[in-house]
Amino acid sequence: MEQPFHEAVAGGNLVVCRLTMEDEMSERQVQSIGPVQRRALFSSFIGWMFDGFETSTLILVGGVAAMSLLGNPTPEEIRVAVGIAIGATLLGWAAGGTIGSIMADRIGRKKMLMISIVGYSALTALTAFSPTWTILIALRFLTGMFLGSEWSTGTALVAETWPDRSRAKALGIMQSGYGFGFFLAAGLWLWIQPHWGPDAWRLMFVIGVLPAFLLLYIRRKVPESKLWLEAVREQGSGETISAKRESGLIRLFGDPEGLKRAVATLVMAAVTVSVFYGISALIGPYIGALAAKEGLTASSWASISALVYNGGSIVGYICAGFIADRIGRKPYMLSMFGGAICAGVIQAFVPETLTWSLVSVFILGMFTLGVFSWMPIYLPELFKTKIRSTASGIVFNLARLVSFPLPILTAFLFSTLGGFHMTVLAMTLLYVLAIFALWFLPETRGKPLPN
Repeated sequence: MEQPFHEAVAGGNLVVCRLTMEDEMSERQVQSIGPVQRRALFSSFIGWMFDGFETSTLILVGGVAAMSLLGNPTPEEIRVAVGIAIGATLLGWAAGGTIGSIMADRIGRKKMLMISIVGYSALTALTAFSPTWTILIALRFLTGMFLGSEWSTGTALVAETWPDRSRAKALGIMQSGYGFGFFLAAGLWLWIQPHWGPDAWRLMFVIGVLPAFLLLYIRRKVPESKLWLEAVREQGSGETISAKRESGLIRLFGDPEGLKRAVATLVMAAVTVSVFYGISALIGPYIGALAAKEGLTASSWASISALVYNGGSIVGYICAGFIADRIGRKPYMLSMFGGAICAGVIQAFVPETLTWSLVSVFILGMFTLGVFSWMPIYLPELFKTKIRSTASGIVFNLARLVSFPLPILTAFLFSTLGGFHMTVLAMTLLYVLAIFALWFLPETRGKPLPN
C-alpha cells in the first residue's frame, strides 16, 4: 500500500491527511456495490427528486399563482407571466449551476451537494410568501441557482462511486428521481387545490422545505468520492490545492478534444432542455381545456396530465441505463432523439379527445422528458475527474441559459402555429440538431471513467 501522504509532504497537512485516510479504502469498494454506492445513489436520487418537485411546482401552480398576484389577467397574460417565471428559473439554474459545478471540483461532491439542497429548500419555502409576481420571479431566479448545482454534483458523485458495469443503470435510476418529483408534485396539487382555496399554491412551495432534512443523512452517511480524493492528493498539499486547480474551466477550454465534446453535448443538451420546457408548459392548459369541453374540471385534469406525462418519463428514465448498456450509448441516444421526433409527428395527427390526448402525452413524456437520462449516463464518461463536474455542469446549465427564452416564445408559437399539436411538432423537430451533434462524439460503453 502506498505510504501515507502526510509522510511525503514536509510538515504534513491535516486536510490532506484526512483526504488520504478516506482515500485508502479498499479498491474493491469502488468495484462492488455496497453501502457506499447505495447511499450515494439514494442521496442523489432524493436530491434530484425534490429538484423535480420544485421545478414542476411552478409549472403546475403558475397559472393560479399569477391570478392571485396579478389581479385579473387574461389567459394570454397568464401564459406570458408563467413563461417569464419559468425563464427566470432557467436563467438562475444556468448561472448557479455553472458556478456550483466548478465549486464541486474545488471543494468536493459531498459538500457542494449539501449546499445545493439546503439552498433550494430554503428559497422554495420563501417563495410561498411572495407578495408580488416580481418578487416571486426574483425568488425563482435564486432558487434556480441552487437547483442547477445539485444535478452536476450528484451525477459526479454517483458516476465516481459506482462500478463501470453498473454505472449507467445507477445514473438512469438517479435521473428518474426528477420524474418521481414531478409525479409527487402533480399528485399533491391534485389533492391540495380543492381543499385549500386560492392560496393553495403557497402550500406547495412551503412543502419544498422538506429536502433540507436530507442534509443530516448526507453529512453522516455519505462519503466523499474516492476519485475526487485521489485527484486532490495528486495536486499536492492543502496550501497549493486552490492554486493548482486554477480551474476546471481553464482546463476544459484548454483541451481541444474536451472543448469539442463540450460544444457537441451542449447542442444536444440545449435541444433536450428547450423541447421539454417548451412542451411541458402547454400540456396542462391544453388537457384542461379538453376536459372543460367534456364537462369535467379543468384544473384536476391538468394535474392528471402532469401525472401521465411524468409516468411516461419514469419509464424512459429507468429503461435508459439498461438500453444504453445493451446497445451502446450512441445508439441509445439516437433512438431517444428519433423517438421524440416521432412522438411529435404522432401528436400532429392525434384526435382532440381527452383519452387519445392523454395517450399521446404519455408517449411524449417517455421521449421528451425521459430523454434527459442521456446526460447523467454519457457526460461523466466524456471528461476527466478533475473537470468532470465542471464540464457536466457547464453543458447541463448553459443549455438552460440558451433555452430560457423558450417558455416565453412557446406562448407566442402557440398562437402563431395554430395550437398545441403544431407547436409540439415544431419543437420536437429541433432534435434533428441533436442527432447531427451526436455524430461528432465517441462511444463510451464498457470503458472506465477517464481519470
